[in-house]
Amino acid sequence: MMPLEPVVLSFGAVLLLGLGFGAGPCNIACLPYLGPVFVATGSGPRNAWRILLPFTAGRLSGYTLLGGGSGLLGLIVQEWIAAPWVRWLLGAATVAVALSLLWRRRRRGGGCVAHPASAGPTRVAPPEIRMTNGVATGASLGAASGQAQALLPGGLFLMGTGMALNPCAPLTTVILAAATSGSASAGLLLGFGFGSGAVLVPSLVFALGVAHFSQQLTQHMNRWGSALEHASVGLLLLMGMGTALGWIAP
Repeated sequence: MMPLEPVVLSFGAVLLLGLGFGAGPCNIACLPYLGPVFVATGSGPRNAWRILLPFTAGRLSGYTLLGGGSGLLGLIVQEWIAAPWVRWLLGAATVAVALSLLWRRRRRGGGCVAHPASAGPTRVAPPEIRMTNGVATGASLGAASGQAQALLPGGLFLMGTGMALNPCAPLTTVILAAATSGSASAGLLLGFGFGSGAVLVPSLVFALGVAHFSQQLTQHMNRWGSALEHASVGLLLLMGMGTALGWIAP
């Protein structure tokens, strides 16, 4: 194997490289993973940050750590991210997000029923708390549902990390430049610069475009809201399992 020529890039150069990558292939790669989440939650532009913040933080962390690891350890990092564990991470995170959305749907369906706007406000009775051997089981159920709900941001963070670690030509260039620097701090800076550019355009596209489309879709197809949510969860499960098994390459 012929040795690779050293590459020297500035922070501004990797930032522009990330912007170019984020404006093109990244949006296409992220859509099958993030799109169903927006549809299932019905999040509009105002609440899009609840989905984008953990996902973007995961991507930015992944790029930054990848750059720092390359600066510290060299090109061996490129071999690591080509291993199957990267797709296992992304697949498992996607399945976790799907399961958290399914739990959210079941928990909401147990006590809330959607009504047309013309029907007016509807009073919902508080959940019944049963005592078993002197212990309030309703409180424990609430704690369990809170833990399950925490799967969504955690899964989105790991999903973003998995997306960041998938090899691509621009990322290979950044890894090579970080390895050339021979410094973990310089590699961290290069990874952070690339990640900042890579997440900017997709965040705007999803916050303003995909979130708006998903909100309009759920509003105009309110009658089939359950079917939309179940279809979104099913698609996420298929994406997660397909990614873990290597059938789908993001």
